[in-house]
Amino acid sequence: MTFGATHDRNRHRTFGQLARALGTTMLACLLAPGALAADNPGRPWSHEMRDYAARSLKDDHALSVAAVPLNGPGIEQYVNADQPMSPGSIMKLVTTYAALEILGPTHRWDTDVLTDGQILGDTLKGNLYVRFGGDPKLTLERLWSTLRELRGMGITRVDGHLVLDGRYFQLEGFPPFEDNGDNPYAPFLVEPSAYLTNLNLLHFQVRADERGTQAWVTPALPEIRIDNRVTALPEGPCPGRSRFEWTPLFHGDQNVTVRVTGELPQGCRTTTYLSLLPHEQYSASLIRSVLSEIGITLTGAGMTGPTPEDARLLTRTTSPDLVTMVRDINKWSSNVMARQLLLTLGAEHREEGEHDDRVTGIRVIYQWLERKGINTAGMVIDNGAGLSRHGRLTARQGIQILQHAWNSPYAADLMASMPIIAMDGTMARRLRNTGLDGLGRIKTGYLENVRSIAGFTRDENDTTWAVVGMVNNDPAWNGQAVLDRVLYSLHFRPPTGTAISKASPESGPDRAIQ
Repeated sequence: MTFGATHDRNRHRTFGQLARALGTTMLACLLAPGALAADNPGRPWSHEMRDYAARSLKDDHALSVAAVPLNGPGIEQYVNADQPMSPGSIMKLVTTYAALEILGPTHRWDTDVLTDGQILGDTLKGNLYVRFGGDPKLTLERLWSTLRELRGMGITRVDGHLVLDGRYFQLEGFPPFEDNGDNPYAPFLVEPSAYLTNLNLLHFQVRADERGTQAWVTPALPEIRIDNRVTALPEGPCPGRSRFEWTPLFHGDQNVTVRVTGELPQGCRTTTYLSLLPHEQYSASLIRSVLSEIGITLTGAGMTGPTPEDARLLTRTTSPDLVTMVRDINKWSSNVMARQLLLTLGAEHREEGEHDDRVTGIRVIYQWLERKGINTAGMVIDNGAGLSRHGRLTARQGIQILQHAWNSPYAADLMASMPIIAMDGTMARRLRNTGLDGLGRIKTGYLENVRSIAGFTRDENDTTWAVVGMVNNDPAWNGQAVLDRVLYSLHFRPPTGTAISKASPESGPDRAIQ
């Protein structure tokens, strides 16, 4: 991979910083005292939102919103609510809510370690099989703890091969996603796989001290080398991550050298995460590395293949429950975990003649939605994470899903997984010091030309609203401020009283009954 010139990257960073600064300034203006008072108090709320979005985004159709009161006074609000929009990561709410009801909150994933050989003294004579079960978050720590049990059994040597069995998923490939960034190895681009371990990530770190700079990677795999060209400086302010360049160089022997450049004051460190190896290679190398660390020598090669029917179970690791996984997915918007969850829905409900768990998982979700009476026409799930240029959802569909979720037996589990306004997850830095801290649980979405929100928020009367908002615009950098305005206005000027309000150009003239 050849990266662009330094001045191009700097230009992109400068534009991003400017966009964030402008967005912050715009939000401050939007939410300043008196900003809402300037609106016409007699106009329907949806009209105000639509008109504001039209002024900010220069497009009458760039904003789609639906807001519905759930447990108190209020009037349903719709703005372009039947217009299919690219939803970004709020699509994860569809996948995780479906999984809670279809798989159940206590669903877990097993990863088994088996053998077809015999233990003679301290030697296992036979192959070591790892049978994967689609675990979305099989971490290094869990692998270490599980494989450590082999050492506890007195095994110090395996005379055989390491065989990875990834048949849990059946796949026919994934729709391509054309990312607009300059880092194809970024964590958010990791694809799902039955062989997934440790999110397929390598954690690189560099630290400066009196000796100079030291660089290392976790896990320490033999295929990965670091060419550390970071210069140590005297003590001073620690620079941001963007001041360092990480360039992977791929070799014909399946090894990778990562060159890192930059300047680092003493006492500071910099870090990054990259995904550089195919899943099978990464997982085999990780398992072999852990075995070596705990004192077990593996004499054979690493390969993929089926586990024999008569293989004996040696040990097993069982994942945390689905509720825990859903929280990880929604709080920090994990694409690979959401996509892994969609594949699990497919694998667990595969019917005769079906050979692609992604497609089967989508079928299962559509059928589940239709049983609830939700019209799925125009909806495109694609991969379950929203990391797609093809995904589509209307605000009306989204709000109907949230209404059902509010009444679900697992409503508390889904809501607890969503970022809290101004406090944690992807909402940690949004709407701070506006009076909304902690008053909503909102899943966010972000793609090029896409910004979105979906979740639950309270108004000043303590009524909880389900809200879905999507901005599709070129550019959409100020879309976040528009959606924050929706949340702010819904709290401080909730549409209550006797009005019925719609603002959906595609359904005919706007109507307001006072």
